Amino acid sequence: MNDRVPGDHSARSTRAADRDERVQHLLNYIPQRRISVFDHLRPQRWNWVLVHRPLERSLIHQAPQPLTIRQTRNLRFFWLDGIFAAISESFYLAFIPLFALAYGADNQQVGWITAIGNLAGAAALFPGARLLEKTGKRQSIVLWSGGGIARVMLLLLAFIPLLTLPPTVAILLIAVINGVRAFMANFANPAWTAMVADIVPEFLRGSYFSKRNLTMGIATLIFATVAGWVIRTGNQWQADPLLGYQLSFVLAFVFGMVSTLHFAQIREPHSSQHAAQVRQSGSLRDAVKSSPGYLGFVLSGFVWNFALQVAAPFFNVYLVTHLGASVETVGLFTSLSSLAALGGQLFFGKVLDRRGSVFLQLATGFPIALLPVMWIFYTDPWQVGVNNLFGGFLWAGFNLANFNLLLQVTPHVGRARAVALYQTGVFASAFLGPLVGGYLADAVSFQLIFLLSGVGRALGMVIFLGLTWWPIHRLRQQAADPGVA
Repeated sequence: MNDRVPGDHSARSTRAADRDERVQHLLNYIPQRRISVFDHLRPQRWNWVLVHRPLERSLIHQAPQPLTIRQTRNLRFFWLDGIFAAISESFYLAFIPLFALAYGADNQQVGWITAIGNLAGAAALFPGARLLEKTGKRQSIVLWSGGGIARVMLLLLAFIPLLTLPPTVAILLIAVINGVRAFMANFANPAWTAMVADIVPEFLRGSYFSKRNLTMGIATLIFATVAGWVIRTGNQWQADPLLGYQLSFVLAFVFGMVSTLHFAQIREPHSSQHAAQVRQSGSLRDAVKSSPGYLGFVLSGFVWNFALQVAAPFFNVYLVTHLGASVETVGLFTSLSSLAALGGQLFFGKVLDRRGSVFLQLATGFPIALLPVMWIFYTDPWQVGVNNLFGGFLWAGFNLANFNLLLQVTPHVGRARAVALYQTGVFASAFLGPLVGGYLADAVSFQLIFLLSGVGRALGMVIFLGLTWWPIHRLRQQAADPGVA
């Protein structure tokens, strides 16, 4: 016998249907995890899907062509890898010369630290390319070299003050450890570049890299200031002038390893072009001949980076020793540069898509040549902050254009060695630059190296205009009109 009232049954059915609809609505938008009867005994866990899903939706939305699930996943982890790598760099990149300065290093010793790092980086590129061609294991090379050993060196830097070494020995050890860090980081560069070319589809590179660089800039903006505060506070605690640097380098190691873990989650794309590159290890000469503008790109990169490194290691040294800025101010000005770079990423990403990499490099490169010359006239730290605002904006566009040009002018087959040749030129010039700059800063003045840096950068852009832009322009003219000689 059925004792249920028909109206009551209908009401309960309606309520049940409404409840099921609400639950299903929630399930469609809130990522769920399995819950066991013992979950109340566990600490709360961060659900990373809540972070990943908006990023994946953004990637899918901005892509002009459909992305596969694997592509979306790889792009997401590559994005997060970049953010944590930027945070890590914020805690050490600008502060290694100042760490040596705290030990009493002079300008030539600071120049040697930078030069040794750049020389080690140059020496690593072709061995890295050869190992890539021999094994074809791009991701594993990146993980154990740049993502592993290079970041362990940051931890070793933090341990130097514990050894209570004489200042001269400590400065030498800083140079050696920084050299090993640079060697292993750049050993991974050919494999990393070849892998990135397959991770990021060509139709997505402009918007993807501009937005990825934007979020990396936000991370740098926040954590460069934090790094300056950590160093100042640590150095003031118990009046220890080195403790703050130790804390900063430890944090750089921790965030660097988080970056490595995210890169390890990427599923290495399978590329027929990469397979051809592995098989044809001796194809660099033919590849260079088939790539107009490549050799000009290498030469202009050599001159540009030599001019850059003549002054680059000494900007913060001059800011502290001659203009009276504090270490915290150095971190603040780094953040100002990153803040300006955020706007630059948004603006120049659109310019890149509309006008191309060559135009963007020329449009930003010539104004950048004026920035070091302005340092000659500065008398107060705040003026450097203004320079960093303009510099951060312009460098955002230049770096975006330069990396896309590297992918554009290097051939698909033989790319590892082509990238290694370019980077070797960059690092060879970066080895010579600090040595020349350190000598001239001590023998003449900082103002001279600032002037030489500006003139050299302008010369690099003139070489790029004549030996990279012109061959590419001629090739496009011939493609459009075969009758053009």
